Amino acid sequence: MAGLGLYFQPWVSGPLAVAVETAVLAPATRVLAVNGRIAALHSIDVRALVGGTLADVSVTEGDSVERDEVLARIDSAAQQAMLPQAVAGLDAALVAQAQATDTFARTQTLGPNVARTALEAAERAVQSAGQEVARTTALVDQARVQLGNFTLRAPMTGTVLSLEVEPGQSIAPTTLLMTIADLDHVVVETDVDEAYATRIRTGLPAVLQLMGEPTLLDGRVTSVSRRVDAATGGLAVELGFHAPVIAPVGLTVTVNIIVDSVEAAITAPRAAIHSGESGDAVFIVRDGTAQRRPVSVIDWPAARLIVIDGLAPGDVLILDATGISDGQAVRVGAP
Repeated sequence: MAGLGLYFQPWVSGPLAVAVETAVLAPATRVLAVNGRIAALHSIDVRALVGGTLADVSVTEGDSVERDEVLARIDSAAQQAMLPQAVAGLDAALVAQAQATDTFARTQTLGPNVARTALEAAERAVQSAGQEVARTTALVDQARVQLGNFTLRAPMTGTVLSLEVEPGQSIAPTTLLMTIADLDHVVVETDVDEAYATRIRTGLPAVLQLMGEPTLLDGRVTSVSRRVDAATGGLAVELGFHAPVIAPVGLTVTVNIIVDSVEAAITAPRAAIHSGESGDAVFIVRDGTAQRRPVSVIDWPAARLIVIDGLAPGDVLILDATGISDGQAVRVGAP
């Protein structure tokens, strides 16, 4: 009976069942996945050059506008009154200039019969009158330009993306009136964590997916900021589409930037990598035991990592290194 008891011990477990895969060489890519948003490549915030009360607004949000099209008008009654005053001043200056010119001409005809001081005085009067004409001409031009500032015109052809004011509102030159954007040319704006800032460069290919759309779109990195935001640790990145895209500004876009692509590499699930004081390692199955194998991997925010050293094609890799020890008896099967 004692011998039977030693032989039959149901509490002693057999080899640990582990899930495995065979290491193979295959194409591999390193992809950085981030979220971005649609933005207009060209947009302008419209502000007035003068303050006042908005007399009318000619557009609504979503309207298409052409360059120089009237957008709004500011009450210009006071400025309109100033223009005739400036013109009247110019007319008076022109009359004075004509009189001074005639006087100087008559004085010259007197020749030696006129005192030299009188001739010089007549000449100075002509110069002074000319200066006054120049001054009042500038005042008229300024009044006309200022009057034109009371009419707001579109600085570009595009779409009224947002409208922030309404008729009757009092505005200042600092007041944002509206934003006009060219929605025929949109890009994706996103931030990349500073840990990967040195890996991102212009020209990298990307796969883009608009929120709510199943189609994957090709794109590329078109702009990379040269400054990391100290507050967020993010690096601003802009991406363009290979083909024109119609999408609303602000729409979320899933962005997969292809940082690196190799024709043949061995990859391993992140869970298969055991990191310790002695470095990274995996466990392979050989002769019914788990054998620790030091490896070098490219650390990257992905489910699978590229193994650059330590694994060879044909190695049987344990997919989850949790709780595995070197030399432990194992069997291939569902854990």
